[in-house]
Amino acid sequence: MNVQCEVCQKEFPIGEVTPAKFVRPAVASLIEKECPNWNADSVVCHDDANRFRSQYVQSVLTEEKGELTSLERDVVESLREHEILSQNLNTEIDDESTVGQRLADHVASFGGSWTFILFFGGVLVVWITVNSIAMLGKSFDPYPFILLNLVLSCLAALQAPVIMMSQNRQEIKDRLRAENDYRVNLKSELEIRHLHSKLDLLLTHQWHRLLEIQQVQTDLLEELGKRK
Repeated sequence: MNVQCEVCQKEFPIGEVTPAKFVRPAVASLIEKECPNWNADSVVCHDDANRFRSQYVQSVLTEEKGELTSLERDVVESLREHEILSQNLNTEIDDESTVGQRLADHVASFGGSWTFILFFGGVLVVWITVNSIAMLGKSFDPYPFILLNLVLSCLAALQAPVIMMSQNRQEIKDRLRAENDYRVNLKSELEIRHLHSKLDLLLTHQWHRLLEIQQVQTDLLEELGKRK
């Protein structure tokens, strides 16, 4: 059995439409503005219902916070399209990084590890020991180890900008993670609000049904009482 959507005037199976009594009043008011013929017996297709829900969420956010940011508009759009916002940012960033950026990350990771400290400490000990023993003869870097100082200075001069490059990439990762967390949290909050509204509407509908059933039962009891 097909029914006609009051908004787009297209016919849909009954399982692909939402009756007016299950539409949130705030959303229904938006539908009434666009469709004056909207009434308690009307139905709306899922696409149009999601579109009006998106408009309502956007209007609520705009009223509470002012103009929407691009992140908040993405969240509203994802609500309408039922998209998943959570994503693995590490994989996306690694896929987009260049060879130089990945090399900087590896150098910074190695330079901040105990492996580097122990390895470089061993090199220094060997360097100083060899040149100290050979001091009586001919050494390639006699005391005060001028060549060693030059090597250390060059290493520090090269290592510092590489570490800064890696820190800049880490800062970008942290910013993207914060934006992603904000989008996910905002969508979760809006989804919870929407679920609460649905539950309130369902409880109200069930309450009216229970009152109707109770009234029918009361009428039956009165009729039975009259027969006695």
